[in-house]
Amino acid sequence: MPVTRLGRFALLGLAISAAPLAGALAMGAGGGGGGQMPSISAPSYDPVTEYQRGAEAYKAGKFKDAARAFEHVTDVQPKVAGAWFMLGMAKSQAGDDHGAVKAFERAVKLDPTQVDPHREYALTLVKLKKADKAAEQLAWLKSQAAACGDTCAQAADLKAAVAAVEQAMTGASPSAALHMPSSLLFASAQAGDAAYVRAVSLINEHRFAQALTALDRAESAFGPHPDILTYKGYVWRKLGRLDRAERYYKAALAVDPHHRGATEYYGELKVIRGDMPGAKAMLASLDAQCAFGCAEAEDLRRWIDHGGDPAS
Repeated sequence: MPVTRLGRFALLGLAISAAPLAGALAMGAGGGGGGQMPSISAPSYDPVTEYQRGAEAYKAGKFKDAARAFEHVTDVQPKVAGAWFMLGMAKSQAGDDHGAVKAFERAVKLDPTQVDPHREYALTLVKLKKADKAAEQLAWLKSQAAACGDTCAQAADLKAAVAAVEQAMTGASPSAALHMPSSLLFASAQAGDAAYVRAVSLINEHRFAQALTALDRAESAFGPHPDILTYKGYVWRKLGRLDRAERYYKAALAVDPHHRGATEYYGELKVIRGDMPGAKAMLASLDAQCAFGCAEAEDLRRWIDHGGDPAS
């Protein structure tokens, strides 16, 4: 895929908002007495909207309400680490440390690269007197800090995380260090837009690690928005992690089944894996959406015709 194509979605970042996408899941199905089975009429949620509700409740100190909203996000997006992290933060603030530790554990497993989930997981394990497991998280933080030194983007966060966990494990109260201020958890809409556009620029420059950091910042503002998830999938693909790339493409399509960017990129991933029938199914989906043709369909068609990136 030519790098210049990535600019196609750049301006979308300026239009991201808390409003649900046109193709996103609707709030609240069923109304009672409709004759449907519960499995059919059970509520479904727009994860972007629910994330915004959770963020507002969290900032207002309504942590149980925040946890409920973030649970709705994880119901729809069970493979997105950021949603589990926020669920853990809300549950911890609400006094549910057992629920928090489960959410942090899930976040760490889904995305082992993030510092904050490891930090909060370790601190919550200390509170629950699970010293051995907390020590495992501290060891991970120390190893990352040693590898990072003073030069990587996460250097300060890693040092602070190590210090906080070490302090907690010595018997000092971890409460002061445990809960990040909401101003650090949630970027503003303007900051989220800027981070998104910055991520696109970094991707065009092949600075993929920095792009992931920018996308995380955008996600902290908007939640699991399909544009952000699609770019995360693309970055992980470029980093050679096809399993993670697929996870993010699927997550984007779970929010918006007609997201053309996610459909195209998922089709390209299938070409890379040699799954030509799967790639052609993605192309058929694009052709059905684009009655008069679209760039995404034509780009994927070239990938299929060439058996890979036609620009390589």
